[in-house]
Amino acid sequence: MAKKLVLTVKNTEISAAHYVKFITSLKTKIRSAQIKGAIAANRELIKLYWDIGKEISEKQTQESWGSNVLERVAKDLQNEFPGVEGFSRRNMFRMKAFYQAYAKVPQAVAQLAYLPVFSIPWGHNALILEKVKDTAERLWYAQKSIENGLSRSVLAVWIENDVYRREGKAITNFQAALPAPQSDLAQQSLKDPYLFDFLTLHKAYLEKDLEDGLVKHIQKFLVELGQGFAFVGQQYPVNAGEKTLYIDLLFYHLKLRCYIIVELKGGEFDSRDAGQMSAYLSAVDDQLRHVSDQPTIGIILCKTKNNVFAEYVLRNFNRPIGVAEFEAKLVEKLPKELKSSLPTVEEIEAELSSISKEKKKRTRKR
Repeated sequence: MAKKLVLTVKNTEISAAHYVKFITSLKTKIRSAQIKGAIAANRELIKLYWDIGKEISEKQTQESWGSNVLERVAKDLQNEFPGVEGFSRRNMFRMKAFYQAYAKVPQAVAQLAYLPVFSIPWGHNALILEKVKDTAERLWYAQKSIENGLSRSVLAVWIENDVYRREGKAITNFQAALPAPQSDLAQQSLKDPYLFDFLTLHKAYLEKDLEDGLVKHIQKFLVELGQGFAFVGQQYPVNAGEKTLYIDLLFYHLKLRCYIIVELKGGEFDSRDAGQMSAYLSAVDDQLRHVSDQPTIGIILCKTKNNVFAEYVLRNFNRPIGVAEFEAKLVEKLPKELKSSLPTVEEIEAELSSISKEKKKRTRKR
């Protein structure tokens, strides 16, 4: 019989497993309380800034207060609360802009606390106010910041790359091939186009160049793919009878709970690409998919596609497949540090000439 582990604390013996369970429970409760406290404190701060912005806006409208008055208000508040940040002149204008941006949203008065902007840090709100002009788009980025736990720097990348207008735009057959609600979640996990602006490729690049570049910059690639993607492997082998299939890039999606196959096509989308993907999906479902996993999803990333043609092709496939375009930096000549290790035509000719001369010398000696 296995020996029971015990801990001794001041002559008192307790079960080690019982103690670990107890202390883990306490830690979980404390962390939960800390998170709730931080959220509550943030919401109160945002509510305070909303109220200040509202009063400033009303005073400027009713009593024609100018920017000079706001400067005085900022100085007086800073003098009264010397250890409290956030009362600068610039932030006063932000508070006013914050109130005016969302004051006309239907639930802003009756259900103010339910707006996502009250559940994200002020720095996130300031960034959204500065970079995004449309109210619906602002609320979308605020909600996505909550759902994905976006840091301010990642949020800035999302805004810069216009994720709002690209998310969920890929051509797919998910509604027919996947059960609800996974079909909707999967659709929103894809974009069109994907922006690989961190890659610099020669105009005559090969698909292997694209693949190697994405793996080399895997962290940036994962940020562009979105929340939940975990990289499994490149040129991942799966058996198909006596034949071995090599998947360009294989991922596992932590939220969708499924494998995701990414195939890269350097040209225009072709119906044969979907047939190839269907075979890969069948192999992964048979050999890698766990009983608790959802069906494997395929993404075909191509340089160009005709949307109508892609829809027609995918319509009769019962495997979940999405088709999206990608964009990368293309140049006539690569910088020296990005040049291929392959020799140039001139270098090859020089080497052949050298070999020929060497052969002639040997012939003469004979």
